[in-house]
Amino acid sequence: MKDNIIQQKSYDFALKIIELYRSLVKGNEYVLSKQLLRSGTSIGANVEEAQAGQSRSDFVSKLSIASKEARESCYWLRLLRDSNTIAKNEADALLSEAESIVNILTSIVKSTIQNNSKSKIQNAKLDFL
Repeated sequence: MKDNIIQQKSYDFALKIIELYRSLVKGNEYVLSKQLLRSGTSIGANVEEAQAGQSRSDFVSKLSIASKEARESCYWLRLLRDSNTIAKNEADALLSEAESIVNILTSIVKSTIQNNSKSKIQNAKLDFL
């Protein structure tokens, strides 16, 4: 089976978020860390769900949700960084990973939508003939 880059990246990101969450809780930070834990681990869960999508639109919907969760993770990471709750270099590394995930997900969603549109146009042309 071919490696699925977005599945691996989102899984690896989730593991790093769990590690950060644990360290934040040790420092008595519970609110922002919990928000980040939810959004950061939700990315991979939605990517996994997309793999079993019942339709192309279901696939696109799940990946779009994953993209939103990745963007939300960026928000929480920026808050943690800018409030000096975590080190700038740690936040920036995770932000870079999250932004990479957003870019990959956006690309997959766009290409899936474009391919679906092309299929509909081709089918419409065949129906006309």
